[in-house]
Amino acid sequence: MDGEGASSGLAKSAAVKLSEMGERTKQLGTKMRDPHQQRRIILVIVCVALLLDNMLYMVIVPIIPDYLAELESEQSEHVHLVMHPNSSANSTSQDKSIKDNLDVQIGVLFASKAILQLLVNPLSGTFIDRVGYDIPLLIGLSVMFVSTCIFAVGENYATLFVARSLQGLGSAFADTSGIAMIADKYTEESERSTALGIALAFISFGSLVAPPFGGILYEFAGKKVPFIVLACICLADGFLLLTVIKPFSNRTRENMPVGTPIYRLMIDPYIAVVAGALTVCNIPLAFLEPTIANWMETTMHSSQWEMGLTWLPAFFPHVLGVYITVKLAAKHPQLQWFYGAVGMVIIGASSCTVPACKTFGQLIAPLCGICFGIALVDTALLPTLAFLVDVRHVSVYGSVYAIADISYSVAYAMGPIVAGQIVHNLGFVQLNLGMGLVNVLYAPALLLLRNVCQMKPSYSERDNLLEEAPQGLYDTIKMEERRAKKKGYSSAGNCLPVDENGFDPFRAQRSLSEESSGPEFT
Repeated sequence: MDGEGASSGLAKSAAVKLSEMGERTKQLGTKMRDPHQQRRIILVIVCVALLLDNMLYMVIVPIIPDYLAELESEQSEHVHLVMHPNSSANSTSQDKSIKDNLDVQIGVLFASKAILQLLVNPLSGTFIDRVGYDIPLLIGLSVMFVSTCIFAVGENYATLFVARSLQGLGSAFADTSGIAMIADKYTEESERSTALGIALAFISFGSLVAPPFGGILYEFAGKKVPFIVLACICLADGFLLLTVIKPFSNRTRENMPVGTPIYRLMIDPYIAVVAGALTVCNIPLAFLEPTIANWMETTMHSSQWEMGLTWLPAFFPHVLGVYITVKLAAKHPQLQWFYGAVGMVIIGASSCTVPACKTFGQLIAPLCGICFGIALVDTALLPTLAFLVDVRHVSVYGSVYAIADISYSVAYAMGPIVAGQIVHNLGFVQLNLGMGLVNVLYAPALLLLRNVCQMKPSYSERDNLLEEAPQGLYDTIKMEERRAKKKGYSSAGNCLPVDENGFDPFRAQRSLSEESSGPEFT
């Protein structure tokens, strides 16, 4: 009897625990369906994807050159023994030829990611506009996972080249859809700036932390381990995406507007100015990354650890720049163009002072200045792209952020190939002076954006769509929530009040490209 009572008590206890677990799971599921909670999780997923992409982009910097040099040395020794079995002398000219060939191979390998990303982005942007943001993000993560695994097992140049190119394909989908998803979910200007600023901080962290991360693991654990770690994180992020967003379940596009074609966005003068600024401001970083190590070695005789940690201190001013810009944009949203222009001037001045540095300590200051300026430009102008699409086109963001990705890719595709040639033909000093001058000269072009704030309409097209039983991709922000927030003003980030009838004098500036416009909200 006692045994039966004990077993009955255990059964009841297990049933209670199972019931509690079921209740907690139900509560968790309810929270997951809450739009505000879901968009926070989406922000985490996107930030992890951006972190992975930029870590994979930079983690090969300390690994691949050394690994390829070992492969090249083994192959040349084998060829030399076959061709000259009785000779042990090494030809100096042959060694120089091998080194030059290796430099070219490394430059092409580094640039292949950005080149393929540049070619695929126009197609990925259009694809994202048609199918939404979640499926392209899943495709991008899947391709990045495959690319990382190939990096781990690749043992020759051709395999590593394929892995690097595949990463560019994955980035074209993951980066563009991720940033576009953030712009889509965070519709208030202040919230959007904050969310995009957080994403930029993760991009910076990935780019600057990856070289020491990869170098240390490569030194003590071998080539495979850094890539296996990144592949595992990528796999976990993909599973989280499938669990939270469920990209293949009950999708409907009945209430989704047709996005403006990418070629029409490219010829928009405001978007073109922003895209040009994003390219120009990233040129110093893209051109210095492949050239500064050799310059440090020849000029200041830097050690390997100094060259490996060159960019790490710059992470902190980059995050500071993001934070300052987000705070300033919340208080003075009409000055976004000015923050970008100031950032370009800081980048230009910092770039010009790099060649004057004689020690590692001195070099940290201008590099920090470059990253601080890039943070100002990116944090100010990336939300401006979504802002311009809301005002002048249709509020679908895949193509416009594909243009932003193209702007970055232009700089990083040219960097590994063009920068080395400029240093060889003109010199490191001329390279930096030229980059600094281009940034300073481009800054006044951002004056074209000074009246963008006045173009803000009272309610966007997507709000009209959401007013009628929102479903699918655009179901995160309800009209009731926005109506409560916008009593008397068109937006938290808008400069102009709306009159008591809900009329905005700039409503007439709405572009004719908004094919699926809903009724005017009053």
